[in-house]
Amino acid sequence: MPRSSSDTATSSGPSQHPFFRGNIGPPLRTFTDAAAAPAARVRILPAIKHDHRELEAHIHKILQSTDPDEQTRYQNQFIWELARHTIGEELVVYPALAKHVKNGQALADRNLSEHQGLKEQLKSFQSLSTTDPRFKPALQGLLEDLEKHIEQEEGENLVQLEEELSRAESEALTRSLDRTKMFVSSRSHPTAPNKPPFETAVGLLTAPIDMVADLFRKWPHPDGE
Repeated sequence: MPRSSSDTATSSGPSQHPFFRGNIGPPLRTFTDAAAAPAARVRILPAIKHDHRELEAHIHKILQSTDPDEQTRYQNQFIWELARHTIGEELVVYPALAKHVKNGQALADRNLSEHQGLKEQLKSFQSLSTTDPRFKPALQGLLEDLEKHIEQEEGENLVQLEEELSRAESEALTRSLDRTKMFVSSRSHPTAPNKPPFETAVGLLTAPIDMVADLFRKWPHPDGE
């Protein structure tokens, strides 16, 4: 059942998006010190690491909880974060990887392939109720593949990219990533194109639909209460 306007007003999922400003309350706080919001001027590697820690924190919150309502709220938060993160990387980070790193296009293509698998898993997971017996196994499988992808990005690809970028270039890439995530879809659409300019166009078309639906979803309470 859709939430009342008062419930919506205290939600915290997609509140930072400009379309939601004034409709939804303050953004969800992070759950670990490692996931604390990065400084305004930060290089791309720590910015991506911050996103990764957030995603891991959401997953573990779901797996550790025994409350279906709480699990639903963090399920929505996790989906919202991962969908935006993957598209943001595809539109901003991977083109930079292809441009600046030796054999970067091959690395970018491998990451796109891994993203496609994650998107397909996320699409299945986002349709599951927390009471479905497939819910936790699906999330655990998603976590395993996500951790492998994270290890590769943080240990290899993004380290190589950072070595080729000046501080100013890296910080500019972070700002571009942050801006891009504000305007892309907040749910998984694995059949959509995964390279610009078509991904950008499809993302701009599907994002408003996802955002309207987000207004009626449950989100974690502010400060994790």
